[in-house]
Amino acid sequence: MLVDELIRNGVRHAVLCPGSRNAPLSFALHAASLAGRINLHVRIDERGAGFLALGLALGTRTPVVVSCTSGTAVANLHPAMLEAVHSKVPLIALTADRPVELHRAGASQTVDQHGILGVETLHIPIAEQREGQHPMWRSLICRAIGRRGPVHVNVPFREPLVPDDDSSWPDDGREAWTRTETASKVSYGPAGHLSSRTVVVIGEDHPERASAAQHLGWPVIAAPTAGRNCLKHGTLLVNAGLPEHLEPEAVVVVGRATLSRGISRLLARTPTVHVVGDEDWPDPQFNATHATPWLPRPETVDHAWTEEWRATDKAVAVAVDELLAEEPWPTGLHVARELVEAIGEDAPLFVGSSNPVRDIDLVATPRDHVFANRGVAGIDGSVSTAVGLALASGPAYALLGDLTFLHDLNGLLIGPDEERPDLTIVVLNDDGGGIFSLLEQGSPEHELSFERVFGTPHHADLAALCAGYRIPHSLVDSAEQFRAALAIPRGIHVVEVRAQRAGLRDLHERLKSTVSTLLAR
Repeated sequence: MLVDELIRNGVRHAVLCPGSRNAPLSFALHAASLAGRINLHVRIDERGAGFLALGLALGTRTPVVVSCTSGTAVANLHPAMLEAVHSKVPLIALTADRPVELHRAGASQTVDQHGILGVETLHIPIAEQREGQHPMWRSLICRAIGRRGPVHVNVPFREPLVPDDDSSWPDDGREAWTRTETASKVSYGPAGHLSSRTVVVIGEDHPERASAAQHLGWPVIAAPTAGRNCLKHGTLLVNAGLPEHLEPEAVVVVGRATLSRGISRLLARTPTVHVVGDEDWPDPQFNATHATPWLPRPETVDHAWTEEWRATDKAVAVAVDELLAEEPWPTGLHVARELVEAIGEDAPLFVGSSNPVRDIDLVATPRDHVFANRGVAGIDGSVSTAVGLALASGPAYALLGDLTFLHDLNGLLIGPDEERPDLTIVVLNDDGGGIFSLLEQGSPEHELSFERVFGTPHHADLAALCAGYRIPHSLVDSAEQFRAALAIPRGIHVVEVRAQRAGLRDLHERLKSTVSTLLAR
């Protein structure tokens, strides 16, 4: 009944991990898949399974189930559920549990699973066949579907755990027990406190609100995941130091703008900061002067000033092109820009939360269909998330750093009976944590400790690792080879590009200096 009600509420994908206590759920999900009611994906690693479900939910924009047995299996879903919380992704953890009499009794694989995932837990007291249970189960699933963001449905089972017959699937043709709806319409409100010289900053946010914010009429600086209608080099402009005539008198912030320190400095020095959010509005530096759940409707827009921003952005684009043309290939900036240029406009692109998303933010042309795990901005589960996205959306691409790739290498482990995605994974391999080269710990005075505790070289043979998972691997040495390797994906293909970390800090400083010099003219 639980699985049936999930399907009646529109769930079309479920990720399942094998186990004993969740056997009733496994039999039900398998029967539903045989009946063509649900797409079932089986994985042996709960941590990767959670992120696979996250990617499926990102790609379909609908709730996705991930199911596992009790104990540490549940705990391994925690990273994906945390990302879902902060990204407001509709992920449903459907976990098995031991019955109450086995708790605090030394029973195997028995832990307190209430609140273990850091999200709201909807708990069934015990899954048993008795009068009045089915309506309660169905209502509970409807409540889970109606949540905005992730939820944990915890189901204790007593033995026996296997059915008499696992080959049939009940279908009485009913609709969902309770129909639920969530508000998605974007609303607008007054904005008399905002200047005609206002800049819009869009961070990680729901697509419909981000899209609406891009049409307010002011200059727009947007995160790579926010879409195409924005300045190409807005972040680079702000990082390099805005000239006085481009300084805004107000900033509207939509979503969590945490990618760039330059944006943080802009918010700190701007007298009026209007943040758009729900009860937890995005304001980590406490700069907000106004907070509303609606987008501000401009009363006046200085169109000449907005055009100045756009003209400056175009001039910066020319300067960036000239700088990268003189720089030996490859760098992360080259790879990010050329990847975006080479793939189709409708192809989904997943980017890792370390340097790749920042490289795209700095130099790539803004585009739609860019995804990233920026809720908590970890590198966890990135391969699995990209696989889920590709399964949901068709042929896709991913751009990951080497540590991010290695961190979720098991995302490549897909059984022979499972659906395989069409996904090209580009790995920029600079043998360690390149992002730290750009932070304070990468400065020359910390050279003694940097390489071992921040750079963390690994010398891993990515080709051999891919071979172990039976995944095709290509090592490219030139821009021409790179572009040729980006043909429309057929199956999973890993494209490795090797780069050096040694000159990374200097390159970014020269990029910033080039733009600063241009702006000072």
